[in-house]
Amino acid sequence: MTEPVTLRLDPDVRKRLDKLAKATDRSRAALAAEAVRQFVELNEWQIAAIQEGLRDADSGRFIDHARLKSKWEKKLALALDKAR
Repeated sequence: MTEPVTLRLDPDVRKRLDKLAKATDRSRAALAAEAVRQFVELNEWQIAAIQEGLRDADSGRFIDHARLKSKWEKKLALALDKAR
């Protein structure tokens, strides 16, 4: 079951949201609810990843900078080779 929430938007954003709602044949409320859901999921994931990293750091688990740099340079070289 959903619960109502009041949301204040700048007039320009509201106009753009209304235009998007019309183009997608969805309600303004449905689009706003989806946007909030995606925002919450993204930020929950990001905070969880940061907290995991802090726990790793607190327990002394680090990756050597040179090793990490080498790993990403190899990935970049592979990606550039595939792009050619």
